[in-house]
Amino acid sequence: MSKNTARIVLAAILAFFAVFFLWPILQILRGGFVNADGRFTLSFLVALLRDPIYLVALRNSFLLACAGTTLALLIALPLAVVSDRYLYPLKGLLNSAVLVPMVLPPFVGAMGIRQIFGQYGAANALIIALGLRPHGWTFDWFAANQFWGVAIVEALSLYPIIYLNSIAALANIDPAMEEAAENLGCTGLRRFVKVTLPLIQPGLFAGSTIVFIWIFTELGTPLVFDYARVTSVQIFYGLKDIGGNPFPYALVSILLASSVLIYGVGRGVFGRSSDAMMSKATTAGGARALPARRAWLCTAFFCAVTFVAILPHLGVVLIAFSKDWYASILPSGLTLDNYRAALGNEYTVPAIANSLKFACASTMIDVVLGIAIAYLIVRTRIMGRGLLDYLSILPLAVPGIVLAFGYLAMAQEGRFFSFINPVNNPTVLLIVAYSIRRLPYVVRSAAAGFQQTSVAFEEAAESLGCPPARAVIRVTLPLIAANLMAGALLAFAFAMLEVSDSIILAQKMVYFPITKAILELFQLLGEGKFMACALGTWAMVFLATMIAAVSMLLGKRLGALFRV
Repeated sequence: MSKNTARIVLAAILAFFAVFFLWPILQILRGGFVNADGRFTLSFLVALLRDPIYLVALRNSFLLACAGTTLALLIALPLAVVSDRYLYPLKGLLNSAVLVPMVLPPFVGAMGIRQIFGQYGAANALIIALGLRPHGWTFDWFAANQFWGVAIVEALSLYPIIYLNSIAALANIDPAMEEAAENLGCTGLRRFVKVTLPLIQPGLFAGSTIVFIWIFTELGTPLVFDYARVTSVQIFYGLKDIGGNPFPYALVSILLASSVLIYGVGRGVFGRSSDAMMSKATTAGGARALPARRAWLCTAFFCAVTFVAILPHLGVVLIAFSKDWYASILPSGLTLDNYRAALGNEYTVPAIANSLKFACASTMIDVVLGIAIAYLIVRTRIMGRGLLDYLSILPLAVPGIVLAFGYLAMAQEGRFFSFINPVNNPTVLLIVAYSIRRLPYVVRSAAAGFQQTSVAFEEAAESLGCPPARAVIRVTLPLIAANLMAGALLAFAFAMLEVSDSIILAQKMVYFPITKAILELFQLLGEGKFMACALGTWAMVFLATMIAAVSMLLGKRLGALFRV
């Protein structure tokens, strides 16, 4: 690609980011910090920070993110260490099973966990059956403490992100460093704390940052738990006043500033590789065999964690297949009627079609943009590629609820982009939102492919008279097809099950994506929760298939897609 062509492509991509990424954010800042006279003001922010209702919600959101991230880290780190260091029975199967929680959005899992630990759920029925409590005894475990209910569900759903990053970080440690510490008398837990943990700190922080931002801005799970005392739910309820109330804008600005600050710390302080690491291991490492008893203890540990982590999934699947499930350990009967009812419901069939349409369109945009961005970053030296690199990854730090709110703000009646107002038809903005949010996966996959493929192939093709652009298309892209396919599949799968953008931007039933349909069905009386879980089971199978395909294509490199 010539320099002039590269500059034109760079300008076009930067224009896309300016319109659909930076401009919505500016509209949020304008609504929260500019008064009716067009002057900058902090009065809205000050008033918000003085209001105990908003302050409590901000505090709860922050504490919820801290609690959920800590729980996820406590689950993921021991699993990663055991998996990396030891051999044990069923290791291959269990290493795959530990990723199962990723196949279900947290808010769908919350439906299953509520059924198991609800007032008349399976847990209480089991306690009564064991004679630990009299018949008629009830206790709603998570309603008694909604905060920890949300935190636990989020941790059980998101710990694989930290696990993947931890596995990758442990694999990069030079075994000679740990051997040197052991030779100097530093062994066991002390060696892990003093040597290993600092070396894998960048990987841990990378995964923890994504999990923290995710929980901090999560909307679906608090809605399912009826936990309204968090900022994301306050923003959702404030959407009806988006035209004249500055407080939702100020709230979104705080979420945005917090997320970008956390992202900046992750990239600037912990995102780099450890200075103490060698470029290559100087000695051979690898998992070692254990005595039979300890090996089976490792297997039991993995099985126990996996069982607890998939409880929400089991709950969703059992609800989907049940005729009725009330005050009993297991459903009173199994049926496929819920699937037939779900597929014939006015919400579901259009929702599946809508999600397929939106996800396919956004994935095609991501593939085109991802290849172009990765090529400019890796293969060229033009001015501005560093800015493009930063912008292409920044959507990981900007929560979906922030972008969705920004799109609503920029498309209000009377503004330049009112012709794509989601109140009338959200198709354009949903496709753009899905594309922006999942673009980093494709960019990283494509960039890794370009870095691993020598430029000499393209130069050889060009020396034989092949134009530069054609050389990339005919020579390089087939060589990095696995990377591109992995990024595209991941972008497509997560676009199909995007939560915040779908809930906020899709306001008419005819345009509901799958996640919005699941939430609406769950809120219906009668058979609503059964149909919602049937649709959630379909979503679970779909996402599991996609992640399995991506894992086969990328292997241990899968964790690199979930880093800041």
